Amino acid sequence: MTERELFDSYHKDVYRTCYYMLQHAQDAEDACHDIFIMVFRQQWSSVEHIKAWLMRITMNHCLNVLKKKKTKRDKQKLVQIQHDQSAGLTKTPDDIVIERAEAEEYATLLHQLPDKLRAVVTLRYSSDMSTAEIAETLHIPAGTVKSRLHKALKLLRRDMETNDRLHMKGEKTLGIH
Repeated sequence: MTERELFDSYHKDVYRTCYYMLQHAQDAEDACHDIFIMVFRQQWSSVEHIKAWLMRITMNHCLNVLKKKKTKRDKQKLVQIQHDQSAGLTKTPDDIVIERAEAEEYATLLHQLPDKLRAVVTLRYSSDMSTAEIAETLHIPAGTVKSRLHKALKLLRRDMETNDRLHMKGEKTLGIH
């Protein structure tokens, strides 16, 4: 199979996956281009299951792009916080103490969850990953991700109901409805 045949056979699948993962046409086109450049630089002709291999490269590349975007957003948030602080929009010491105490209580509740449930909640709400991304990362079916997330949120809701201070805020923070 030539490079042209490989591209013609799989570029639609690669682009579709990139578009699904990145949710932006231009980013998907750029990623698709980068992926085929990477593939053509490797010894791809000896690969037995070329489509599976190519899709694995595609998924990994898209996850890397998403991580870079998240890092960029985090840096932008930090700049915004620094700007707000210099503009006098800082929080009072009391607000900071309360937020830290609540964060510690959330962390305590989260760490009480079994590892499998905690991993799903952390990836979903801390890393802002979709169900499909979590499934791919943990090598489990998407349905398992959903059931673990549901069970974890149910347990957290139960624990928060015993602590009135966390209950209302916890619903927003952890996506509990």
